[in-house]
Amino acid sequence: QVQLVESGGGLVQAGGSLTLSCAASQSMFDFNDILWYRQAPGQKREWGATVINGFTGFTGAVSDYAASVEGRFTISRDNNKNTVYLQMNNLKPEDTAVYYCNTNYQYLDYWGQGTQVTVSS
Repeated sequence: QVQLVESGGGLVQAGGSLTLSCAASQSMFDFNDILWYRQAPGQKREWGATVINGFTGFTGAVSDYAASVEGRFTISRDNNKNTVYLQMNNLKPEDTAVYYCNTNYQYLDYWGQGTQVTVSS
């Protein structure tokens, strides 16, 4: 049973920064891509960022971002710690949501419990 545990959420003023962590119960290399989603109150869960479980030459993992966060958020991974990070800069009130990490392993989707991010104006 794969377990994903998010942490690092909190209350921050607009323009501030937070770093979220997603710790996995086993090696990240077992998984397909690792993704961050978020869900604001009354809204559907939306995709935010992906770190791809693959390498391009010597450049390391490849990432992808939703337009709403590109240029402000950075996803990264530490394979030694089985952890994926989401560095969030220049936060806006519309970034307020519960943030979840997600992966697929042996054809099953796994989600963490989520961590709340609240951005005050």
